[in-house]
Amino acid sequence: MSLFLLFLSAFGAATLLPLQSEAVLLGLLVQASHSVALLIAVASLGNILGSCVNWYLGLKIEHYKNKKWFPVSEDKMLKAQMIYQKYGYWSLLLSWVPIIGDPITLIAGLLKENFARFLLIVSLAKIGRYLFIYAAFALF
Repeated sequence: MSLFLLFLSAFGAATLLPLQSEAVLLGLLVQASHSVALLIAVASLGNILGSCVNWYLGLKIEHYKNKKWFPVSEDKMLKAQMIYQKYGYWSLLLSWVPIIGDPITLIAGLLKENFARFLLIVSLAKIGRYLFIYAAFALF
């Protein structure tokens, strides 16, 4: 059950929902009831798949972005789009960053970024993030 909750929190955190997965991961690391590799793998998989949802939504977003219920403000969309246009697919390395990371993955879909390249770069960023969290945890 705890791995499922970790997956869900990581998945949700990578979508446009205001969720955080770090606390869940850290709590499970403290409990030491699962291997570190398994925890990082589950969190990474959930986070990567959440970003893939954003990419897909970006492909379909054009006719929804002006709706009142749309979860990303015009300012965040423009900021993410400017970053993406300036740095191209390398801006996906920032997909782990709170606030701007999720819109960047959405913009990648909007701008029809190659999915294989998207998946590779986002995976590197997301796995790196969880490895960093673990390293910081292990130091303390």
